[in-house]
Amino acid sequence: MKRPNLRHRPRCAVEATLDLINGKWKGVILFHLQQGTQRFGELRKLMPGITQRMLTKQLRALEDDRLIIRTVYAEVPPRVEYSLSEIGKSLRPVIETLKAWGEKHQQPLSCAPAPGAHQPPDRAA
Repeated sequence: MKRPNLRHRPRCAVEATLDLINGKWKGVILFHLQQGTQRFGELRKLMPGITQRMLTKQLRALEDDRLIIRTVYAEVPPRVEYSLSEIGKSLRPVIETLKAWGEKHQQPLSCAPAPGAHQPPDRAA
């Protein structure tokens, strides 16, 4: 589904920011790319719940919005890497604040894992 073009209508800054990182996966992708450049397969491993199609779609949207940089290397087989752009790096405080809020409020939220469920190790501390 194509996102509506909201660039030409007045809106608040919060709406503009949320439009760029909306959805279940964009913020997670941006979080993982804060650790450094990642290949597609590496991102898939970090997010086992995402489908290949959805990851491709979200990476394209982030690239279209200039939050990430896609680098293709002319090799056989081709190698593609994703990294944060300068504007993507500027979202670090936003992503870190979302992470901290989620950690503080995870238990009362519906996204909290069931007691005894395996949790992946925290990547950023």
